[in-house]
Amino acid sequence: MATRALIVDPSTPDGLAFGQIATPVAGPGQVLVEVLHASLNYADLNDVTSGRVPAGAPLGLDAAGVVLREAADGTGPAAGTRVVLFAQGVFAEQVAVEVSALATVPDGLGLAEAAALPTAGLAALRSLRAAGVAPGKRVLVTGASGGVGRYAVRLAARAGAYVIASVGAPARGDGLVEAGAGEVVVGLDDVKEPVDVVVENVGGPHLVRAWELLAPGGSLQSVGWTSGRPAVFPPYATVGPPKTLTSYVNEFGAAGDLAELVRLAAEGALVPEIGWRGSWERFAEAADALRGRRVRGKAVFDLETRGRGGYRTED
Repeated sequence: MATRALIVDPSTPDGLAFGQIATPVAGPGQVLVEVLHASLNYADLNDVTSGRVPAGAPLGLDAAGVVLREAADGTGPAAGTRVVLFAQGVFAEQVAVEVSALATVPDGLGLAEAAALPTAGLAALRSLRAAGVAPGKRVLVTGASGGVGRYAVRLAARAGAYVIASVGAPARGDGLVEAGAGEVVVGLDDVKEPVDVVVENVGGPHLVRAWELLAPGGSLQSVGWTSGRPAVFPPYATVGPPKTLTSYVNEFGAAGDLAELVRLAAEGALVPEIGWRGSWERFAEAADALRGRRVRGKAVFDLETRGRGGYRTED
């Protein structure tokens, strides 16, 4: 038996192709899930070229669907439960994942919206937690129009911080004030006062300038590097009053944090913004849009044939 999946294929222009993989068998402590929606991330595109996911293996980290078979050891949700996943290789019609890799999706939250949460939502939630976000702190979010950025703006504002959202163009700032930003700026030239926390998604010169803006005792969380440009620090830039630059990576085993994210989304405190949605047959289009920064928020695949297509900003 085999199941269809989106696999790494170095022979194709995009490095991806549809293929057949062995139908997964859930081991003890694992559930078998039918995937209905999945979300594409920069991390997935990097995995295609970096070799972290070997040729022939399925791509993907974020998905949502329905439990087909519950764990044999009695842990985890029952068959028929709607769940959100954060695990390796979830761009497949069926996946077997550890119970620690999923959370139940509450009533009132769609599965497509849930699929948009894991990678970006976890990065925002965990980086802000690590940085010690608190009421009254000044928080700078770079690349604020993307998936991580928009979640970080909402979560930091919810924590009582004053949020400065930096975007690459005026139009990309749409909706960020409503999400809780006190200021929306293009680039960083208009940020004059020091900040206590930076959630840095852009890398390159943005990272250098954000470090300069960081106040003594502050924390810069390096979450992404969408610019693809090098960061060149001037001499002595890292010598002076203590402050920290922390490299960030999403760790698996995220059941508790996933549960928090879907709870916040179901309550309306966290809004999954889907800027592109379509059939997974159109993965190349979604990948091109993501690389070209034409997606505001998240790009979500529908594995069902009735999925809508193309960009959307309202719905």
